[in-house]
Amino acid sequence: MAFNHLPAGAHDALGPLSVTPVTHSMSMAHDQLPPQAGVHPAPRAILDRLATGPGRAARITHTEHLPPRPGRHAPWPEKIRPEVTEAIRAAGIARPWAHQAATAEHALRGESAVVATGTASGKSLAYLAPVLSTLLDGSEAPNGRGTTALYLAPTKALAADQRRAVQELAAPLGKAVRPAVYDGDTPVEEREWVRQYANYVLTNPDMLHRSILPAHPRWASFLRALRFVVIDECHSYRGVFGSHVAQVLRRLRRLCARYGSEPVFLLASATASEPAVSAGRLTGVPVAEVTENASPRGEVVFALWEPPLTELHGERGAPVRRTATAETADLLTGLAVQGVRTVAFTRSRRGAELVALITQERLAAVDRSLPSRVAAYRGGYLPEERRAIEGALHSGELLGLAATSALELGIDVAGLDAVLLAGYPGTRASMWQQAGRAGRTGGGALAVLVARDDPLDTYLVHHPEALFDQPVESTVLDPDNPYVLAPHLCAAAEELPLGEADLALFGPEAPGLLAQLEARKLLRRRGSVWHWTRRERAADLTDIRGEGGRPVQVVEEGTGRLLGTVDAAAAHTTVHEGAVHLHQGRSYLVRRLDLEDSVALVEQADPPYSTTARDTTAISILETSTEIPWGDARLCFGSVEVTNQVVSFLRRKLITGEVLGESKLDLPPRTLRTRAVWWTVTEEQLDQARVHPDALGGALHAAEHASIGLLPLFATCDRWDIGGVSVPLHPDTLLPTVFVYDGHPGGAGFAERAFHTAASWLTATREAIAACECESGCPSCIQSPKCGNGNDPLDKKAAIRLLTRLLADAPPREPGGTPATGGKAAG
Repeated sequence: MAFNHLPAGAHDALGPLSVTPVTHSMSMAHDQLPPQAGVHPAPRAILDRLATGPGRAARITHTEHLPPRPGRHAPWPEKIRPEVTEAIRAAGIARPWAHQAATAEHALRGESAVVATGTASGKSLAYLAPVLSTLLDGSEAPNGRGTTALYLAPTKALAADQRRAVQELAAPLGKAVRPAVYDGDTPVEEREWVRQYANYVLTNPDMLHRSILPAHPRWASFLRALRFVVIDECHSYRGVFGSHVAQVLRRLRRLCARYGSEPVFLLASATASEPAVSAGRLTGVPVAEVTENASPRGEVVFALWEPPLTELHGERGAPVRRTATAETADLLTGLAVQGVRTVAFTRSRRGAELVALITQERLAAVDRSLPSRVAAYRGGYLPEERRAIEGALHSGELLGLAATSALELGIDVAGLDAVLLAGYPGTRASMWQQAGRAGRTGGGALAVLVARDDPLDTYLVHHPEALFDQPVESTVLDPDNPYVLAPHLCAAAEELPLGEADLALFGPEAPGLLAQLEARKLLRRRGSVWHWTRRERAADLTDIRGEGGRPVQVVEEGTGRLLGTVDAAAAHTTVHEGAVHLHQGRSYLVRRLDLEDSVALVEQADPPYSTTARDTTAISILETSTEIPWGDARLCFGSVEVTNQVVSFLRRKLITGEVLGESKLDLPPRTLRTRAVWWTVTEEQLDQARVHPDALGGALHAAEHASIGLLPLFATCDRWDIGGVSVPLHPDTLLPTVFVYDGHPGGAGFAERAFHTAASWLTATREAIAACECESGCPSCIQSPKCGNGNDPLDKKAAIRLLTRLLADAPPREPGGTPATGGKAAG
């Protein structure tokens, strides 16, 4: 039997909810709430009030205090137009911070640059000043259109937010600056104006890939005059999505060269490791880096909060800790009653809906005017819903918002006092990015990380040094991934016939892939160039977010009303027939999932349960690229094929998590070719570890779960990006084997990072299991929230002995964590 741990799409059951009463000290009527404008309560005082009540202070495992930091100014470069510096002064900014001036200097010298200085450090102004100055220069040119600039954001919301900021800042410049958003929400009648007249176009990589580049003749005047490409929140372009965006940018550079332009790239990033290296890999051009943050920062208090154990017992009788969802809702309730403006970040769309819903219910018991001041925000909402929520947050009408990472990226929300993180967001970079949403006007800020019942979260709240004493991660992406590169070669060939001189732009794998694409009759060679052969557009065949097809529309059966969408990759596990679907605080039951038409039909209902999909997974080795001996054990990296099928779903009581029943499903299997790291152990090693045959499956399965949970400490991923399989006797290795694989076609670089840091990664895994206070395994150490086998079998003690034996023969590590042994090519 293979025990599997599937990436993305697993349904997160609410689990036990014990309602904590709001303490008397928090019980304040709405008309007694402190005024919102300009009020920033001290973060320590806010935390002290949250900790009031029986047993609540004990939930804080660590408090990190970041003292205020003064700012450091520098003059704007002389080439910045005086009209621009005057407009900036009119906006209330007398002088720039030193990192803003340094970034502008690079830009005006024609040097691509990345500014990586953390949240609320004024990165937008760092690139806007040189861009606006150059657009103003271009508006005086005799060629009509003038200079142009392109702004790329990972989300529509961020692009819309940036347009508001540009319009306000550039208002004194008149018609010299003409910003416009061009995305899927832009009305058809506006699009022609944008193409012909806008000189600062704000869009996203998806529109660049699907709309702008394939229609480049209609964008010829814009591309010919393109001077700057701004890439905001560039740290979000990681994994498969980042690899796709890297190739989209290479296609853009190719077309710009065709029209005679060579734009400068200006990138903005949260604090990241080696930002210039990552930015260079993303854009394909040399990039200078500006990393010294010269902006001031108010006091930050960052608390780690662990929900208590309950009297309930879950799978296999393990003790159940109160859910991060319920605990976060309690905290958001307390903060709203205090009048503290807060965003609570959740790990899933369902989590955002639940936190908002529970908070609204609890606030209704305090003051009937308060529930309307809390809302949910997530992907999958209709455009008008998103805009209304963003407007209410900007105006201060909302006191609390439960949001997914859709709100993490750069939306300028001034006046927030606190941020709650319902679970570690997967990387330290994301953690600091989310925490930085508060205190953006220079005041103090409170951030609280609420641990989920999960190995990584439990490890982190008891090892704060892993969060606060470690640098943020580097961004992992692989533009040479053949599954990524091949469709972009096709798209490039359709945009302009692809010549041999173009191949260097697309990387060393391009020549070999062209032969394969020609053999598959996707490209045809004529002389020295390749042409696209199909009638359909090549760009339409590729989803750059790696979501495996077009989104599934969620439609109310009785009315035909479109509620929203679900990613194709998550459809089998979240909107299968019988699934409970949440949307804006309402529950729906899925009546039918039509995979052919990508539609899930639902009807409103109020079931007293949640649903969790169960699945089976098999894995086969296609190629072993690298192999390192660990004594008799082997650590390997290579290509695998994963076959997964959702076979049933469980119905669980909302309050206790008790399983009410299981229903079979008839869904087709899905096959994934990807990259994996795996390790094997011999029979002799098992004897030395005292892992007997009856405990072997549970030991491997437990080690697999915990290692997946800990990998985000070593790679820029979270557990939903990766999957795993453990097998007591695998047919390809003929040995007990544990696999951890990238949950994206062709791989995303995470498994490779795991291979190179395996000794550190697996050591942390063993320590996390051993340090857990439970007797036989729980969600805090070896149980997984997305296990397709119902977390059975698992053997905590055998897993510790097995990992101890495996690590005893690990080669010595270099300072970066890579095994000193160079490895050998296998096969």
